[in-house]
Amino acid sequence: MNKVILMGRLTKDPEIRYSQGEEPMAIARYTLAVDRRGSKNQDQTADFPSCIAFGKSAEFAEKYLHKGTKIAVTGHIQTGNYTNKEGQKVYTTDIIVEDQEFAESKNSNGGGAAAGGNGGGNAGPAPEGDDWFNSFGDMDEEMPFGN
Repeated sequence: MNKVILMGRLTKDPEIRYSQGEEPMAIARYTLAVDRRGSKNQDQTADFPSCIAFGKSAEFAEKYLHKGTKIAVTGHIQTGNYTNKEGQKVYTTDIIVEDQEFAESKNSNGGGAAAGGNGGGNAGPAPEGDDWFNSFGDMDEEMPFGN
């Protein structure tokens, strides 16, 4: 099974291109900053997966996604390779986007819509802030699993 679920913020506005042919298809490329889980004592680090969306998903990205927007993406990993101008083999790993949705409300980040995703998904408004989560207190020591 090849399934990826990520949540992060766009590092810059998506790059949009259109395929050649009778019926051009939109192709969007963007990079997400996805926080890594770690212990409280470690500096927070992130990964930066490259994402590619096609067709309606790409059009959605072009219209609604901007630098800093927090989204949830589902898709699959695709690897490939090519030879660059210097004759060196370059290996690639991309996330092919199957669905993308906003992961926070418009009021949380100062922009964007409260819901969406390929025109077919609806994330609904996110709770304002993390107050609902903070009401559980510091339960880390009591949890049966760690970060």
